Amino acid sequence: VKPAEDACLSLIRVAQLAAECGFPPGAINIVTGYGHEVGDALARHPGIDHISFTGSPKVGTIIQQVAAERHCPVTLELGGKSPQIVFADADLDAALPVILNAIVQNSGQTCSAGSRVLIEQAIYDSLLARLGEAFEALRVGPATMDLHLGPLIRQSQQQRVWDFLSDAQTAHIPIVAQGVVVDEAPDTGFYQAPVLLADVPVAHRIAQEEVFGPVLSAMPFTDEEHAAQLANATPFGLVAGVWTRDGGRQFRMARRVKSGQVFINNYGAGGGVELPFGGYKSSGYGREKGFEALYGFSVLKTVAVRHG
Repeated sequence: VKPAEDACLSLIRVAQLAAECGFPPGAINIVTGYGHEVGDALARHPGIDHISFTGSPKVGTIIQQVAAERHCPVTLELGGKSPQIVFADADLDAALPVILNAIVQNSGQTCSAGSRVLIEQAIYDSLLARLGEAFEALRVGPATMDLHLGPLIRQSQQQRVWDFLSDAQTAHIPIVAQGVVVDEAPDTGFYQAPVLLADVPVAHRIAQEEVFGPVLSAMPFTDEEHAAQLANATPFGLVAGVWTRDGGRQFRMARRVKSGQVFINNYGAGGGVELPFGGYKSSGYGREKGFEALYGFSVLKTVAVRHG
């Protein structure tokens, strides 16, 4: 395992626990370092028979190119711009906390973050108002305070979020509501108040690119056709949520949305370990978890024996 250089301590601890549990030496190896050094060396190493990478589309492309030089298979999970699609007949009391958690979990720093909420026109204003109230109640601060959100991973990530919000402001995209960074949060921390945006144009970069921060983009739709069009109108296709009581609509939307996982009246960060996780388009290819992941890490061999 080569963890991200900003998030290696937890993986090192996993290796320590594995050793304490009796895993033999060498069964699990944690290799830390920068991607352009250690990651590149691993991708080129002839002793590596399969590469599973989670990260940005840009780096995923580089890994594909390097691995292709020695015909090494690759599994890629490259993020998303995942939509929550809310129809007027949905159980809004059940949907609202899940929609909120899907964008604030880990301060929005998850590949499967529900960063877009597509709302049927008939309930657009009312649901935005309720979401706005929920956003205003969110508090951001140090992990020891056990608030709704902690800090972003590093300064450059905080600047990335600021750049997206600055572009949205320039485009006159309205801010419905935002949370509060508590006074106790140190000035040196990378704390970002969660932001709810409304009427986001589908072509704007904040509706197309992965922010990797607590920013939720809302946009209205008129019918199933329009909802599917908006849901599929990004380069990504990792996870989607569909909120409706209509059983037929549930499966129609599940078929039409180009996403590796579709959650009906619920939403999860990949679901359980038995559920294959991965995406369409720029979200990557191959699957993690479930039997599909095991197939990706194995090679089929045919042995034909002549008897007689």
